[in-house]
Amino acid sequence: MLFNSLHFLVFFPIVLLIYYLVPERRRYLWLLISSYYFYMCWNVKYVLLLLFSTVVTYACGRKIEIVHQNEWGGVKRALLYKKWCVGISVVLNLSVLFFFKYFGFVAESINKLFLKLNICMNIPIFDVLLPVGISFYTFQALSYTMDVYRGEIHAEKSFLKYALFVSFFPQLVAGPIERSKNLLTQLSSPSKLTIDKAKESLLLMLWGFFLKIVIADRIAIFVDTVYESPETYGGWYAIVATVFFAFQIYCDFYGYSVIAMGTAKMLGIQLIENFNAPYLSQSITEFWRRWHISLNTWFRDYLYFPLGGNRKGKIRKYFNKMFVFCISGLWHGASWNYLIWGGINGIYQIVGEALEPVRERLIDVCRLDRRTFSHRFLNCIITFVLVDFSWIFFRADGFYNALNIIKSMVRVHNWQILFDGSLYECGLNEHEFRLMFLSIVVLMIADIAKKYSIEIRYVIIKQEWWFQCVAIALAICGILLFGIWGYAYSESSFIYFQF
Repeated sequence: MLFNSLHFLVFFPIVLLIYYLVPERRRYLWLLISSYYFYMCWNVKYVLLLLFSTVVTYACGRKIEIVHQNEWGGVKRALLYKKWCVGISVVLNLSVLFFFKYFGFVAESINKLFLKLNICMNIPIFDVLLPVGISFYTFQALSYTMDVYRGEIHAEKSFLKYALFVSFFPQLVAGPIERSKNLLTQLSSPSKLTIDKAKESLLLMLWGFFLKIVIADRIAIFVDTVYESPETYGGWYAIVATVFFAFQIYCDFYGYSVIAMGTAKMLGIQLIENFNAPYLSQSITEFWRRWHISLNTWFRDYLYFPLGGNRKGKIRKYFNKMFVFCISGLWHGASWNYLIWGGINGIYQIVGEALEPVRERLIDVCRLDRRTFSHRFLNCIITFVLVDFSWIFFRADGFYNALNIIKSMVRVHNWQILFDGSLYECGLNEHEFRLMFLSIVVLMIADIAKKYSIEIRYVIIKQEWWFQCVAIALAICGILLFGIWGYAYSESSFIYFQF
């Protein structure tokens, strides 16, 4: 079930109505039923994988808690038991994830390697459908086991409440990846829904629909046209499409996260913020603090720090960063281009940190003022260009396709298309192209306001009731006129559903 579907627009009001009609202490049961129905709308059979991950991590968490309380066989033996429980949870969950998401990629890569070595090897490749959201709920469930092991939380006694933590439908299939310390507690005692919270929730959802339907889906038409025919649309076509793809993936994923936040808030649950104006970052490091925050903090807390973080010297720190970014690339998809995308961003981090003393020295020698708008703007542009270059490998259909697109950007000099109207022949007419550009401007204005701690939804809520009604009505009309009833609109899935 997609957020941007008629099915969800019928499903959610029914869920909300019954949720507030049933007794408060039983509401979690209704949410659990709703969440499993929500997931089964994609594939009924794969709900067994969700249930398997839930049972394994719940059982391991309870066992760790019992061992910790009783210290069976002494402190050392108890610690060993707890490590075994964590190991079992990690191995079983990652084994399922590996089979459905990575087995085909690994088998195909090995077969190609042995073929080049003239060795007959034919590992069978199973044609299985990737379960929606498996990477997200697997990581969320694993973090619970590790939090219990670290003593950061107590194991949840109620299996049904824990099952709701893993399957909570607003963020089940594309995040944000919630922590047990935040979500489990709220599921046990959700906050009261007030008029202001309901208004905020509605504004969040409308903003998310605007990002997805009006901006991301419109940009997708242009980007898909160019990237699906790189031999036809080379040079500046590819450059413009790559710039727009940066906004497409941002609006697509940010839109989902914002709708999830609004949906959860209607139910009295506060989800974590997953994006914070990332394209206004002045460095790659800052970008990754603002982009997909829940995943990046997950890798930081459960992989980077356990590997030693920055506590074991520069070489080890650089290795840890590179390793984490490569794993992050593979988390996004079982393909070499995703691995390279992660590796490029890892290299950005390492090179940027290594050259920082040189950069600081040049700034001092040239007597530049870091506080000026020009200096900060230049840093933003450089950061965006670097990030956008890496997006080529993320969007392209394979590694070699990405290389061909980059070659065409360098070799084909057709800059005149920026002015002769040729861009209006790539899926969007002149009117739609200008509307797309204007929508991106609205997005950036909102992000600039957010960076300066000005949340537009709070500004609207503080106004008089008639102003709030007008703002909500205009938002709904804009989404309908320029989105659903707009040019070539078709209901499309969110990009991150494939991960």
